[in-house]
Amino acid sequence: MSVVKRFVSDTVIYGFTTILSRMLNFILTPFFVRKFEASIYGVFTNLFAIASMVNAVLAFGMETTFFRYLQKVEGDRSKVFDNSFFITLITTALFLLTAFTFTEPIAHWLSRGEAQEIQDYVSYVKLFAVILAADAIAVVPFAKLRAEGQAKRYGFIKVLNILIFVGFNFFLLYWLPEWNKGSEFWRNFSAGWFRENWLGNVFISNLIASVVTLFLVLPQLLSFKFKIDGKLLKDMMAYTFPILIANISFIINENLDKIMFPRLLTGEQGEEDLGVYGAVAKLAVFLQLFVTAFRLGAEPFFFSYAKNENARKTYALIMEYFVIAMVIVMVGICANVDWLKGFIRGSEDQQAVYWSGLAIVPVLLFNYVLLGIYMNLSVWYKLSDQTRYGLYISGIGAIITIILNFMLIPTYSYWGAALSTTATYVVMVGLSYVWGQKNYSIPYDAKKIGLYLLAGIVISGLAYQANFWIGNLLLIAFLAGIAYLEKGSLMKIIKRR
Repeated sequence: MSVVKRFVSDTVIYGFTTILSRMLNFILTPFFVRKFEASIYGVFTNLFAIASMVNAVLAFGMETTFFRYLQKVEGDRSKVFDNSFFITLITTALFLLTAFTFTEPIAHWLSRGEAQEIQDYVSYVKLFAVILAADAIAVVPFAKLRAEGQAKRYGFIKVLNILIFVGFNFFLLYWLPEWNKGSEFWRNFSAGWFRENWLGNVFISNLIASVVTLFLVLPQLLSFKFKIDGKLLKDMMAYTFPILIANISFIINENLDKIMFPRLLTGEQGEEDLGVYGAVAKLAVFLQLFVTAFRLGAEPFFFSYAKNENARKTYALIMEYFVIAMVIVMVGICANVDWLKGFIRGSEDQQAVYWSGLAIVPVLLFNYVLLGIYMNLSVWYKLSDQTRYGLYISGIGAIITIILNFMLIPTYSYWGAALSTTATYVVMVGLSYVWGQKNYSIPYDAKKIGLYLLAGIVISGLAYQANFWIGNLLLIAFLAGIAYLEKGSLMKIIKRR
């Protein structure tokens, strides 16, 4: 099997799991937007954005560090797991202590001091604290599954997590309220704890899914031995700390707009616009899935293949076809927004509100393309143990994001948020490429990649403006053009064994 085929195979395994999981999650989007007004969905978007920030801190960059040190440590590799898990265990314990000690002040800050909402936010903080702790503890065990090649078990657990999340959302938001109307048994069952149409029911569903997931990785958890190697721990901390800061900066780039939105654009209009922004962003989920699948397959592969003589040429080839695939998905979604928007139509009186943000979909898609390119480029500083550059790049990106959010969101709402992200990723891609070529040169065909990006932007814009049939004809023509231009390379890959 050729190296590219092997890489594709690894990516497909994790990609299928990711796509299936996210698609099941995507099913909930039309249900949520029908159940909740845009302003309530804005609270949902805001809280999950904050949770993603905390998640990055709790994970402590241990996933990347775990894979890196599996390649560096000779002999007993189990100590890599022990040290990695020990670090996440300590950060999680400190987080739980902090969250439950300062629940009231945190809830007060999240609710912006609105008394009638503070009690709800107290419940939200407690629920999220346990959810995030369970998810953090599972990070290194999941990395261990991937390192051991247990893709099927990994996939099973991930899919089951989403099935539980989806199932309990339907149960708490739809089935149980209906059953309560005609059954004394269910009324007694839900008495004292159940609140109909409460946003917290979504978080309860998440909590149940996270706890079950943690139970399913128990075999990996039980392999932990409290035998900490001081020198290895110090080395791993030195490697992972820049990654941690870079990950936090990265999450700032991705989610600060959603976190700051209610404070930069105040009042009900701000909450409503955030709800629209969060819902419309779900239409970009297919490209987000592709980027996530790539990361899951790429990181272990890049580390394991780094010692091969032609590794850098292989990384360059992967970048080319990755960009082509992302651009195709971008054009495909833009060509089909006309029917995809049905997933976020909301209730009858909210449909126009949610659909008012559709015009930013091409921008959001292009942002994911830039994100995918940056993830691909970032291999150079991870493989060369120069993770401080990840800190520099993401830190600069975070500063740009913060400045542009403060400048643009109050005036341009979610347009300002989306364009701030575009500007940030353009700078991050440029910095990573320039510094990477100086410190760990990879022979990317920048001209070819740039032309595909330009073509994708132009055709995506045309496809979005056109109707369904013309948009998809443009997609087919684009696919035909790519097949013609790449036929030589594709035939070589197909024939290679």
